[in-house]
Amino acid sequence: MQYQAAVKANDAATMDRILADDFVLVTGRGRVSNKADLLKEAQAKETIYEQQDEEAGSQKVRVWGDTAVVTALLSIKGVAAGKSLDYVLWFSDTYVRTPAGWRYVFGQASLPLPKADAK
Repeated sequence: MQYQAAVKANDAATMDRILADDFVLVTGRGRVSNKADLLKEAQAKETIYEQQDEEAGSQKVRVWGDTAVVTALLSIKGVAAGKSLDYVLWFSDTYVRTPAGWRYVFGQASLPLPKADAK
């Protein structure tokens, strides 16, 4: 949830602390981003979020030793490149426990869900 709040606020410093150096994100449209890409987008405030929050009750966390997978529905509303955003998607985020704490190593997001399926 700290990471979602940092993305919503375009808080690159917090994102930098949480993201692993070899982080990878794959979106439902097949776009692949790394840590540097996400930090650059946050610093440039490419997206201004009104909402970037998990749907209450949708989060599931599964832990296996030093690895955890977080899955939840994410509601996104805002503006990116002058275009309005308003959708819900599923995400799965993988975290690994390191000597410096939990680090976000891999994320995968679905395509935006059809409005009827979003709840």
